Amino acid sequence: MCFQPPVAYVYNPLEYARASYRRYVGRYGRSPREVALVGMNPGPWGMAQTGVPFGEVAAVRHWLEIEAPIGRPHREHPKRPVHGLQCPRSEVSGRRLWGWARERFGTPQRFFERFLVLNYCPLLFLEESGRNLTPDKLPPAPRRRLLEACDRHLVEAIEFLQPRFVIGIGKFAESRVRAVTEGMNASVTVGSILHPSPASPAANRDWAGQAEAALRALGVRLPGD
Repeated sequence: MCFQPPVAYVYNPLEYARASYRRYVGRYGRSPREVALVGMNPGPWGMAQTGVPFGEVAAVRHWLEIEAPIGRPHREHPKRPVHGLQCPRSEVSGRRLWGWARERFGTPQRFFERFLVLNYCPLLFLEESGRNLTPDKLPPAPRRRLLEACDRHLVEAIEFLQPRFVIGIGKFAESRVRAVTEGMNASVTVGSILHPSPASPAANRDWAGQAEAALRALGVRLPGD
């Protein structure tokens, strides 16, 4: 695919961080999984650095215990360099998501017995300024082609994981889950939890508590319930 302005840079961590991503899905992505949590696309300080969805560096290294060689994009924005597991920045969204999983479940093994976190789109888009451009903000024609490809991936992931719940992390991801599951012969409960991005004022007020309330309202059982 080719992307025109306002897209100036495209990072594909499934290429330059493929070894790390393969370790994540190889270790934790077995089927079936009761709950699939679906994010939108990589963040510049998360999956773009580590190859793991919402992959805040400390969480990937010290909780998920994933270590793998990570390369660099073909074209790299000077304000958004990829340093891999040596990246000094911490992605707040990933820190909140994996921090909640650690606090509620204790170990990765206990969390991944039932859950898997994946992204709808594998690509990070940056404007010339370095500003993050999410897939829903792309111009209509490339957005349509991108969504078609990502929808196919999401269908395959759902067919493989056979989840009871497919839950978008944010409303955009929920909308894509609803779009693909309507055409599938799959009995799944679809909903969303609040995206943990600090750009959302609501997410800065007890995100974990709000996410747990939304999960329980959908019927997802959590440890201690």
